[in-house]
Amino acid sequence: MAKTENRTAIEDYLKVIFSLGEWQDETVSNAAVAARLGVSTSSVSEMARKLADSGLVAHKRYGGMRLTDEGLEQALRMVRRHRLVETFLVTSLGYAWDEVHDDAEVLEHAVSTLMVERMDAQLGHPWRDPHGDPIPTADGVLHQPTAEPLATTPVGQRRFVARIDDDDPALLRWLAETGIAVDAEVVVRERKPFGGATRLDVTAPGAAADGHLVAELGDQAVAALLVSVEAASPKPLNAKGCHYSDCRHIGAPRVSEKNR
Repeated sequence: MAKTENRTAIEDYLKVIFSLGEWQDETVSNAAVAARLGVSTSSVSEMARKLADSGLVAHKRYGGMRLTDEGLEQALRMVRRHRLVETFLVTSLGYAWDEVHDDAEVLEHAVSTLMVERMDAQLGHPWRDPHGDPIPTADGVLHQPTAEPLATTPVGQRRFVARIDDDDPALLRWLAETGIAVDAEVVVRERKPFGGATRLDVTAPGAAADGHLVAELGDQAVAALLVSVEAASPKPLNAKGCHYSDCRHIGAPRVSEKNR
C-alpha cells in the first residue's frame, strides 16, 4: 500500500508541475505546486528532492522545478489519462464540464492502460478535453495551439476561445450560462478602467455571425480564458495530427522527435 500511495503522489506531482508550466513554459515554484495540491511548501520541497534524485525534475533550492525528459514523459502519460477520463465522463456518462475534475483525479490512478486506450478508441481519439486542454497522443506528444490570455487581446480583434481554466467549477458554470465555451468567437469591445469589467461580443460555436451575445467579465473570468487568432479545425490539418496551423509539439525528445 505504501508503494502505491507513494507512486500516486509522484504521479500527482509530475502532472501538476507540467500543468502549471504548460502554457507559460516557465520554471514552476514550490509555492505554486503547494497551492495547487493543498500541501505545505516544506512537503513540496521534500518531494522535489526525491524527484530530483530520481532524475524526474531539475530542481534548485529556492529556484523552483522543471521536468527532465524522463519526468516530462511520465507527466504526459498522466495528463493523457486525466484528460481522456474527463472527456469520457462528459461524452459517455453525461457529466457536466464542471463536475469531472475530482472524479478524474481518482480514476486516472485506478484505470489500466488497456482501459485508457479503449476509452480513447471509443471516443474517436479526441485531441482535447472539454476545457480545451490538449490530450497527449499515445506516443506522448501534446499538440498545443499558440494562444494568448484574453487580458492581452487588443480591443476590436477577433479571437477564438482555445482553453478555459477548470480550477473553479462555479466559474465554469457561470461561463457556460454566459455563452462562453471552447471554440466560441470573442471580440473585446471595452476594458473599463481601474479593474472594471471587460465587455466582449461572444458568438457560440456554430452560431450565425449576427447571433452574438454581449458579456461582461470580471478579472477572474478573464484570467481563465486563453484565446487563439486561429479557429481550431474539426479535423487534423496534416499527417502529424495538428488541428491548428500554428501548433507547438510538447514531448520528450526521444518520444516526439519523429512527430515534429
